[in-house]
Amino acid sequence: MPDERPFVRDSPLRTPRAAAIAGILFALLLGTAISLVRHTIPADPSSGTDWLADGAATVKVALGLVPFAGIAFLWFMGVVRDRFGPLEDRFYSTVFLGSGLLFLAMLFVWAGTAGGLLASYSSQPDQTIESGIYAFGHQVMYGISSIYLIRMAGVFMISLGTIWIRTGTMHRWLAILTYGLALLLLFSVSLSPWVTLVFPLWVLIISVHILFVSLRSTGDSA
Repeated sequence: MPDERPFVRDSPLRTPRAAAIAGILFALLLGTAISLVRHTIPADPSSGTDWLADGAATVKVALGLVPFAGIAFLWFMGVVRDRFGPLEDRFYSTVFLGSGLLFLAMLFVWAGTAGGLLASYSSQPDQTIESGIYAFGHQVMYGISSIYLIRMAGVFMISLGTIWIRTGTMHRWLAILTYGLALLLLFSVSLSPWVTLVFPLWVLIISVHILFVSLRSTGDSA
């Protein structure tokens, strides 16, 4: 059975509750943003451009949540990595950090592209559609979210699951669940655009588990 002591630290800045709270915030913010965008923007650019006018307010709300989700995810990464302590493996930690930062970078590029489309349509609606800017921007958004961003999320999950197994800082069943969901993101994302919700859902599960174990350990020590 894995040692649960790494969940408890003396310094309040190092407590795993910080990772749990940050992870829960990230999952809720990003999950909401993805849901709003998926409900508003069609996956096929030929489905129409009505969302640029009718759904602009909804998309702007979703894009406004993305920076705060990114901040929470950075905090989540930092506190989770701190839990490894001297057990940290530099190879897997490099993959962990690299994939996490690439995920964030592509998330911001995706949001910036969507915002650019809205701004372009707002100032020059006819030229945006006729010049091909809309078709190009829509394909960039779809490619980032369905090919690159979500696969970096899968790599992030695999590296973190491997670190958990090697260090014993997380229950094995959670590591196995992580591997399974990561494979889903790597190879099955083309089945449905809603598969992208798997990543924030996974972060939510991990964060709630960390918070539960932290509270239980604190109660036992008290």
